[in-house]
Amino acid sequence: MSTAVTAPVQPVLAWFKSSYSGAEGGDCVEVAAAPGTVHVRDSKRPGGPVLSVSPRAWTGLVELAADRTA
Repeated sequence: MSTAVTAPVQPVLAWFKSSYSGAEGGDCVEVAAAPGTVHVRDSKRPGGPVLSVSPRAWTGLVELAADRTA
C-alpha cells in the first residue's frame, strides 16, 4: 500500500490587464479568474504576492470603484 501524498495541481491562470492600461503598462493590476476565486496581482511584479478573493468580493470592489469614478 502506498501512503505518498501529492500536492494539488495548481491550475495555470490566464492573467489579463484592465482595458484602461496604457500600451506601456504603467501602474495597474492583473486579474485571473478560477472556479470560486478571483486572483489579483501587481502587473510589475508577476512573480510577487497574489491576493485571492471570492467572486462576490471582487464584484463589490469593482462596483465600488465604478461608483467613485462616475
